[in-house]
Amino acid sequence: MKIMRFLPIFTLLMCGSISCIAQTQQEKPSSNISQMRQIYVQDQRDRGVLLSDAGQQIKPTANIKPPQQLDGATRMKRDAARRQQVRVLLKAGEVTTAQDFHDAAFIFQHGDSPNDYLLAHILAVEAIVRGDASSKWISASTLDRYLHSIGKPQIFGTQYLSHDFLYIQQHKNDSTAMSKFKPQPGMTQQPYNELLIPDSLRLDYCVPNLMQQKKNLEEFEQGKYPEEIMPAGCTR
Repeated sequence: MKIMRFLPIFTLLMCGSISCIAQTQQEKPSSNISQMRQIYVQDQRDRGVLLSDAGQQIKPTANIKPPQQLDGATRMKRDAARRQQVRVLLKAGEVTTAQDFHDAAFIFQHGDSPNDYLLAHILAVEAIVRGDASSKWISASTLDRYLHSIGKPQIFGTQYLSHDFLYIQQHKNDSTAMSKFKPQPGMTQQPYNELLIPDSLRLDYCVPNLMQQKKNLEEFEQGKYPEEIMPAGCTR
C-alpha cells in the first residue's frame, strides 16, 4: 500500500525508444499471459509501477520511465472495473494458480469496502496454500487493511496512513462526524495492537519489526518512501 498504501511498463513504439516499445507491448499483451496477470499488471501500472507484460519489475533507465500514476478518480473507476472482471473470473473458476490468487488479492486490496479487503485476504491465503510464499506480505497487509476498515487495530503494522485519511475512512458514513472534520498533519499506524504477535512472526510474513516500522513512519512523515518497507530478501 503502498500513505500506505491506502502503496508496469510502457511499451516500445516505432519511435525507436525502449519506452515506446513498452507501450506497444502494453496495448498488445502476449496471448501466453493469463487474463488474471494482465489485469494485475494494469492495476500496478495505474499506480506508477514499472512492470513488463509478464509482471516482472523493471528498473527505470534514461529511456524507460515508470508509467504516470492516474488521478484518484480515474484510478478508482478503473479499480472498480477490474474488481468486476476478477469476480467474473472467480465465478467461472478461471482463477486457478497460486499466481492467479496472488494477483487477485492485489486487485481486491485496492477495493473500497471491508468485504473487498476480506476477500483479498482470503485470496492471498489461498495463494500461500498453493505454494506462493511471496503472498505472505499481501496476506498480512490485507488483514491489517480489513481490520482498519472495520475500526479495529491492525496487528502486523503494514498500514501507514495520514491522520486525515484515517479519520475519513472511519467516519465516511457518519455525516455528523464528517461535519466536525479538521485536517491534521502527519502519519500514523494507529489503531495498532503491537503486542498481539511477536516480531518473529512479522518477519515470517515479510513485515519489518516494530523498531524498523517506527523508522519507516518517520521517513513517511518526511515525505520519503522507506527503503526498508520490507525485510531484505522478501518480495510481493
